[in-house]
Amino acid sequence: MAKKVVATLKTGSGKLFTRCIKMVRSPKTGSYQFKEEVVHNDHIKDFFNKK
Repeated sequence: MAKKVVATLKTGSGKLFTRCIKMVRSPKTGSYQFKEEVVHNDHIKDFFNKK
């Protein structure tokens, strides 16, 4: 099933989006958390610049 999903993302409008993963430090515990979003290619820099 994963192959089917990947194949559909590579064709059509799926090429316009990118999965971004950012490591963020938690203010309460001091440990790191991962923020993950599927972002349009035009907004990748905005995703990594926002806190």
